[in-house]
Amino acid sequence: MDRMERRGILKARTSPDFKLDCISTLEGKIGLSSVSLRYVPDKHILDPKSFGAYLKAINDLPWESPEAMTLAILDDVNNEIVARWTRITVTTAPETSVDKGIVAHSVMVEDRQPKWDNPALLSGLKRN
Repeated sequence: MDRMERRGILKARTSPDFKLDCISTLEGKIGLSSVSLRYVPDKHILDPKSFGAYLKAINDLPWESPEAMTLAILDDVNNEIVARWTRITVTTAPETSVDKGIVAHSVMVEDRQPKWDNPALLSGLKRN
C-alpha cells in the first residue's frame, strides 16, 4: 500500500467552528501497538471511523521502526486535515520488543502551523 492509498482511507469533515481552538483525541491500535492522535483542528476534523479503518489498513505494513510508523501517520494525517497542531504517539507493547529488557518503546512527534500557538490550551496535556 503506497502513501496515496493510505491517505485515501482518511476522511475529513468541516470543523463545526474553526475559529475556536479545541483539542480532539483519537486513540486506537495497530497490532499490539497503541496509537494516540491529538490535534487542534483548523478548517477540518478527521472522521473517527476513517481513522479506525486507516489503523486497520496499515496494521500489516512492514514498518522498519516505531519512529517510521509514527512519522508516516503524522504525514498522512497532516496531509488530510492540515491541523493547527498535531501530536502522534505510538507505543509498542513489550511483546513486540527485540530485547526482553525493554518494557515499552514510545515515539511522540508534534507539528504545528507556522505562527500558531496556544500555550494555555496545550499546558493541560500530559506528554503522551
